Amino acid sequence: MQKKLGALIIILLIVLFAIFAFRWVKHRIEYAVTNAVFVESDYISNIGFHRVSGKITHMYKKEGDIVKTGEPLAKLYDKDYKVELKSTQDKIKALTYKKQALEEKINRIKKELDINQEVAFLGLQEINQKIEEFKYNITQLEIQLAQLKKDRDRLKRLLEKKLIPSKSYEEVQTQYQVLTEKKQQLEKTLAQLQTVKQKAEKNLSLAKVKKEILKELKKELKAVDSQLKALEKQKEDIENKLTYTLLTAPFDGYIGKKFVSVGDSIKAGMPVYSIIKKDSFYINVLLEENKLKGIKIGSKAKIKLDAYPDEEFEGEVEVINYATAAKYALVPRDISAGEFTKVVQRVPVKIRITKGKKELLRVGLGGEVEIKRED
Repeated sequence: MQKKLGALIIILLIVLFAIFAFRWVKHRIEYAVTNAVFVESDYISNIGFHRVSGKITHMYKKEGDIVKTGEPLAKLYDKDYKVELKSTQDKIKALTYKKQALEEKINRIKKELDINQEVAFLGLQEINQKIEEFKYNITQLEIQLAQLKKDRDRLKRLLEKKLIPSKSYEEVQTQYQVLTEKKQQLEKTLAQLQTVKQKAEKNLSLAKVKKEILKELKKELKAVDSQLKALEKQKEDIENKLTYTLLTAPFDGYIGKKFVSVGDSIKAGMPVYSIIKKDSFYINVLLEENKLKGIKIGSKAKIKLDAYPDEEFEGEVEVINYATAAKYALVPRDISAGEFTKVVQRVPVKIRITKGKKELLRVGLGGEVEIKRED
């Protein structure tokens, strides 16, 4: 009886083992199973201060903290930038006042120049015209006086011989005197006009001088404008640098690592924090080449992580790499002299997580994955 019971137990164990073996083999046929599994992230960013260097005065986050986009992470000593900004602002203010003064002076000289130039030019034309008229009138009077002088001398000789009455001589003499006085008056007025002409010509000369002054003032204004533009750009650059002294989070995520501490002096671009973006986790599977059969984009997968044995995650294949992991290894195999040892190569497969407690995930965790093979 005992022998029969022992045999029955052995047969039962063999059947159970066969069932288990069948299921195990069937599972391995239907699923590609591997433990070369790592949790990775699409966005792990080592961030540092942009364009600015100095001593760190504040560190607002520690490793493992949750961060939001734009949230302050660290601060650099910024007093030097503030002093430089104040100095630049003062220079801009002084140059702005200088520019306003130059513009006012230019406008004033321009108005004076326009008025004086027009008045002097038009007055000079009129004066020249009158001078010519007076010269002509004087010439005509001189001709008349020359003729009257001849008549007067002739009549005087006739009067001395008592051939004409004295009245005839006196009329010519009177007419001669009147014309002489008229000529003298015209010559006096002509002299006055020539004096006015000289003043008008002097005003025109002054207008030329003012033109040169105006030209130099415009050059100076242009130079001030150029300095102002350069200072405005410098001010904008300093303001940007002041902004850069506050390091903020570029996206929502988690602090993976803190590289520096308060009081450290760092240079621009040096990493301060490593941030892992929220919801960027995926499963990186190094799948053996002999298990690739039936694995396609969209294939379903089940993931178990060693850190959370009671938790199950689901996902689907998103990327099947076109190169093996060994191809991009830091020290790739040298097969130029021939290689005779067969090594199973692994192909990176990216699995996007579709179900499970993603908040439990940490970059670098290991586990096991089962990928459903497609027909």
